[in-house]
Amino acid sequence: MLSDWKPVIGLEIHAQLNTKSKIFCNDSTEFGKGDNQNISPVSLALPGALPVVNKMAIENSIKTGLALNCEIRRKSVFSRKNYFYPDLPKGYQISQFDEPICEGGYVDFFVGEEEVRVGITRAHMEEDAGKSTHHGDYSLINLNRAGIPLLEIVSEPDIKSALHAAEYARAVRQILKYLNVCDGNLEEGSLRCDCNVSVMKKDATEFGTRVEIKNINSFRFVEKAIDYEISRQIEVIESGGEIFQETRLFDSTKNKTYSMRKKEQAHDYRFFPDPDLLPVIISEKWIEDVKSTLPELPKDMAQRFQDEYKIPKYDAFVLTQEKELANYFEKVAKESNNPKMASNWVMVELQRELNEQKITIENSPVSAQRLANLIKLIDTKIISGKIAKKVFSIMLTDEKDPKMIVEEQGLVQISDTGTIEKMVDEVIAASPNQVEQYRGGKDKLFGYFVGQIMKASKGQANPEMINKLLKEKLKG
Repeated sequence: MLSDWKPVIGLEIHAQLNTKSKIFCNDSTEFGKGDNQNISPVSLALPGALPVVNKMAIENSIKTGLALNCEIRRKSVFSRKNYFYPDLPKGYQISQFDEPICEGGYVDFFVGEEEVRVGITRAHMEEDAGKSTHHGDYSLINLNRAGIPLLEIVSEPDIKSALHAAEYARAVRQILKYLNVCDGNLEEGSLRCDCNVSVMKKDATEFGTRVEIKNINSFRFVEKAIDYEISRQIEVIESGGEIFQETRLFDSTKNKTYSMRKKEQAHDYRFFPDPDLLPVIISEKWIEDVKSTLPELPKDMAQRFQDEYKIPKYDAFVLTQEKELANYFEKVAKESNNPKMASNWVMVELQRELNEQKITIENSPVSAQRLANLIKLIDTKIISGKIAKKVFSIMLTDEKDPKMIVEEQGLVQISDTGTIEKMVDEVIAASPNQVEQYRGGKDKLFGYFVGQIMKASKGQANPEMINKLLKEKLKG
């Protein structure tokens, strides 16, 4: 039974570092170039071609390590990881083995209301391989990606469920994007996850046999792949079978994993220090210089939003998921001088439109300043919240300031007592049955009267004045 078992999960996240050139040569890292255009003798591993390490890749790795609370090694070493694959030109991958650049960190994140911490074993630099595409009885190889700088972030086996794994991966991606060291684009392969999964009896003291699920490029698929693998392993063991250490792939159309190859051990790769590359020596000053460039990280920003703008914890968490969204909200909050209303409009109205149009906050048709101006119109009672939604829908396709839209469309809120009182009297006079029922105890009918008055005013009557006058009139 599932309740008798517990999963043991760790993730290896491969993040493509934002550099203009590859990790060991000056080939471009630009995505989408023609096949085999971003190559050179070093990328192709031609005889006599020697690697030279990219300083920016090192700095991005240090910056990430600091943000992940890691210890930065003062001396790290590049090694050769030997294995043979058609899209690996040298027949080995330059990576880091026993002396990685970052070690021993952690990431804190939320799963619902629960705060979770997952340890980081290490984060090491390495080069990416090329890409093979298979076409029936032949395959093509594109080496544009060969030599792209990667940082592989390896977690401790602290993750307790598939959901926790997906949220951890999102949290790491969020940090990488805040640092601007990786664009986090899963579709283009800038971020990929390998999931290590095993199961053990709840009262056991030793981990089960670990299986690796390779190259998952969606957080939703991370969750589905791990859930499937946990169930598969339990079923195999309970039916008398044995779990073998292997690498598996996830089929997202069938929501299942399948075997790719027997999992290699570290000694199978015959790691040894690369004789063409000197050790990377990192001074205290270099670390301090990089530390001084660290931006405000999402967890700290979320706390500041709660303290400074007095918005709920949930709002702060949602608004800091993307750095661009957080910056947009902060500008609206400051310009409108109403942070809570700014939070509601950004999280609900704006986000819904962006999702429907499938665009990012950077391409929002409504600027932060224009949204702030709309909120100020509500605050100063020039328009009601209901009319504001109508104005907002116009703002999506009209670049005018909301105040100008309100004036041109004749949408100014009606706040004249005499005008509203007349509407209230007319609605009460036209609804004798409802008045009698309301006075007889059916309080919910109050909403009916409000709705009729708003309908008569085309949504422009001041809601507060309606409520006040209506309560007085209905007392009888």
